Amino acid sequence: MARILLVEDHEEIWDFLSRRLKRRGYDVILAHDGEAGVQQARTGRPDVILLDMNLPVLDGWSAARALKAGSDTRTIPIIALTAHAMSGDRDKAIQAGCDDYHPKPVDFSKLLSQISAALGETASAG
Repeated sequence: MARILLVEDHEEIWDFLSRRLKRRGYDVILAHDGEAGVQQARTGRPDVILLDMNLPVLDGWSAARALKAGSDTRTIPIIALTAHAMSGDRDKAIQAGCDDYHPKPVDFSKLLSQISAALGETASAG
């Protein structure tokens, strides 16, 4: 079972995503700010990180850079979750160290495809 770290500060979003991901067979770890997300990535050893970019304490941009700089976390795929859907935001997320980008509101089917791709799978779980 793949482990997903969901770093999201909005309860409605993390509740929705964590419930749906668990139903698809994923083990979900939660963190509610960027600093906690970096710590959870180091201790929880997730297979994929879903990272909101607008977080308290340490924003997602800084968290992504910290994760990609860490020898124990640099290989974990990061999918940016952001309400920023402006031109150039995807490039900004990739430059910060994210491997993929998913604008909000979340399209769950597309997100599952992105998670599967990050895990190296050919089809989504479930």
